Amino acid sequence: MTEPSFVPLRDYQEYPEDEMRRRASSFARDLARRRTVRHYADRPVPREIIDGCIRAAGTAPSGANLQPWHFVVVSDPGVKRRIREAAEKEEREFYSKRAPQEWLDALAPLGTDENKPFLETAPYLIAIFGRRFDELPDGRKVQNYYVTESVGIATGMLITAIHNAGLVSLTHTPSPMKFLGEILGRPPSEKPFLLLVVGFPGEEAVVPVIGRKRLDEIVSYV
Repeated sequence: MTEPSFVPLRDYQEYPEDEMRRRASSFARDLARRRTVRHYADRPVPREIIDGCIRAAGTAPSGANLQPWHFVVVSDPGVKRRIREAAEKEEREFYSKRAPQEWLDALAPLGTDENKPFLETAPYLIAIFGRRFDELPDGRKVQNYYVTESVGIATGMLITAIHNAGLVSLTHTPSPMKFLGEILGRPPSEKPFLLLVVGFPGEEAVVPVIGRKRLDEIVSYV
């Protein structure tokens, strides 16, 4: 068993309480501007921006620090088209056969359907995979722990980083998503978690009128 190794915590920065309150409030207001967008411009986005956002996501905490995530950044038009075709096939099955009416009723105010043109229009798709296990050089498999929780946290940080950079995004979860691994050539050890659409909003972009729950509806103090 490897012995743990520690170094002093040097990068932590404490702020005066007034500054802490200001930063917390300012950050909450900024994130309140974030919206899921379904209309994208075909404007290019420098890869360095995407790299920076993924680098931020890669700092997320994970079970045993195993970092069980992999991000596949897709910009090739041909690959984006294949993903759209496969996703729309699953979405047609979902909307016409698999989805219970209660789910369809919940989606109705958002105006979503099986047509996903943004999968081709947006400059980037980021396919996020959870690595269930890793393989050592000698071929042995090492299990990763808390994969779903870890990848979920990293995805949330990625969405936040994309917003912070001045871009918009959309979380897309066609079910099932096995086609992502097949199209992108990912190994069996990886399971698709989510497809993130990233870019600039189109000039025609609109978003549904929605509300967010009040603070007292989402938190309890004991």
